[in-house]
Amino acid sequence: MAMHRRHTGTPPDHRPAAAPAARPPTAATPGSAEHPDPPATAPTDPPDPHDTALTEALLAASGGYPVIPLTRNKLPALRSPHREHPEVPPCRGECGRLGHGVHDASTDPLSIRRMFAAAPWSTAYGIACGRPPHHLIGVDLDTKNGADGLTALRFLAEQHDVPIPPTVTVLTPSGGRHLWFTGPPIPPVPNSAGRLAPGIDIRGTGGYLVGPGSVTTHGRYAHAPHTPRRPVPLPGPLLDLLTSPPPPAHREPTPGVPPQHAAALIRFVRTSPDGQRNARLFWAACRAHEAGLGQELTARLAEAARATGLSAHEVHTTIASAARATPLHRR
Repeated sequence: MAMHRRHTGTPPDHRPAAAPAARPPTAATPGSAEHPDPPATAPTDPPDPHDTALTEALLAASGGYPVIPLTRNKLPALRSPHREHPEVPPCRGECGRLGHGVHDASTDPLSIRRMFAAAPWSTAYGIACGRPPHHLIGVDLDTKNGADGLTALRFLAEQHDVPIPPTVTVLTPSGGRHLWFTGPPIPPVPNSAGRLAPGIDIRGTGGYLVGPGSVTTHGRYAHAPHTPRRPVPLPGPLLDLLTSPPPPAHREPTPGVPPQHAAALIRFVRTSPDGQRNARLFWAACRAHEAGLGQELTARLAEAARATGLSAHEVHTTIASAARATPLHRR
């Protein structure tokens, strides 16, 4: 029997055409009504130095460091309320008003905000030394006016056979650095300039250190990278040097006998590692001239430097530079 195809109403060769495929979206046309330009990003203003100093000061205070606001010249930002009528003995804040320098230093956030609000011109902050709980001792290694505090500290470390442990280190705008150490509450460590060695200043009880994040006329103070964030105790031999009575202002060496540190200067040069040979020779030659032993020690310093691998020309040039760098009145 013949099969009859069922009529569906649509010839098999005339099926309805498929709907046209959707056209892919075209790229947005900048500035068009459908695709407006994204809003322009406003330029970021540099952080306000005053706000930054306050923020950093509060952070330091949260770690137990008493702080005060400072000016761009690194001086206490608040003037003394007794400047017109100085008190005897001097007031150290007993009057309850602000303006007593490092004696105003506090770890209380409300007190710190009050001080910074009273000194909107402050762009830096100071950290009081010698105060609990850390009894901070600041070792300021200077690099100005021919000083080399870092080399001087290395010399002291070798002279007393004591290593300098890694501790909090703050880089200063002038190229120097501040090392933070803790100390005992008694005896107090006094402030001093050049007492340990030329280029080394000490910030102790009654002094302060410029805190990291501060902005001064010379630039910004900042934590040295890859250094600890908590201070370690100052090595005992160096602490003894800082708390012992200072040497007499004018002490004449025994005739014909060089000062005791002469041998240490020679050893300091002879043990110079690569990268420090010229610097150590220059520093030691300057110290020899200052002690009046420039001529006596020149040959021994030169011999020690040659033993490290310096050429005769380098040795002669470095020692001559040290002689020129040492003022005549200090030779």
